[in-house]
Amino acid sequence: LIIVSLTISGILVFFIVPLTIVFFIYLSNVLLLVYQRNNELKADPLSDVWNNVRKTIASFWDIYARIWHGYELHGVENLPEGPGILVYYHGAIPIDYLYFLSRLFLWKKRLCLSVADHFVFRLPGLKLLLAVTGVIPGTREECLVALRNGYLVSISPGGVREALFSDESYQLIWGNRKGFAQVALEAKVPIIPMYTQNVREGYRMFKERRFFRQLYESTRLPFTPPYGGLPVKFRTYIGKPIPYDPNVTTEELVEKVCKGKFLFSFQTKTAVQALISKHQTIPGNIWKALLERFDKRRK
Repeated sequence: LIIVSLTISGILVFFIVPLTIVFFIYLSNVLLLVYQRNNELKADPLSDVWNNVRKTIASFWDIYARIWHGYELHGVENLPEGPGILVYYHGAIPIDYLYFLSRLFLWKKRLCLSVADHFVFRLPGLKLLLAVTGVIPGTREECLVALRNGYLVSISPGGVREALFSDESYQLIWGNRKGFAQVALEAKVPIIPMYTQNVREGYRMFKERRFFRQLYESTRLPFTPPYGGLPVKFRTYIGKPIPYDPNVTTEELVEKVCKGKFLFSFQTKTAVQALISKHQTIPGNIWKALLERFDKRRK
């Protein structure tokens, strides 16, 4: 009985916060459904009609971010006034990205459309939330339409693969992804790198095993559950934009993102990893990330 009790307690400690986040996400969708029914809304989910309830949901997540992770957002001034593509590192749980979306909307009343993996749209009961928060499948045509309509569009080239198989070394797992560069060239918009400090110390995945890797590659479904949820310090940094250059090719633009216009202190090949290099202890350290909650200095 003692062994069983300890086992259950251990499981709860490891998974209770990720499960709580899932609960709050579904609660957000319920709030939208209630708002829609009470106001008999049939408007476009991206229209300003939804802004009041967007503000309510964003305020809730921002309070959660402040309390649980002492969340800070730096570099908002680097975002263009018009459209652009945000490229970011994907943590085990992209809760930091949700914090970013919430604070951006509260500070700037600006909606950033988010490219998500196809499996996200197969999750039951989240259709309205995904629509109102601007989550899109990320086809070339959809991204171009969004950018031409003046939206920021965000993408993590590593996606679910990076979430599952990167670790506290913060290795980017982009493969041959360069579609975002082609879209940026066609839309004539800048690319802006973004990264959240300590995101892997807050939430982690179990060490990669060949079976789970093969399972993911064959199904494209994230069977490996994240764990953790420690209240480590989160700081999101938005880097300097890489401007549109009509003379650059797709491959050269990928190289700019990969080799960057930034000073490197860590030997990496991406502008995103330049931010990681500047703001992250490698390998990540949970205790240091926890202690940073008490460090009031801007990093």
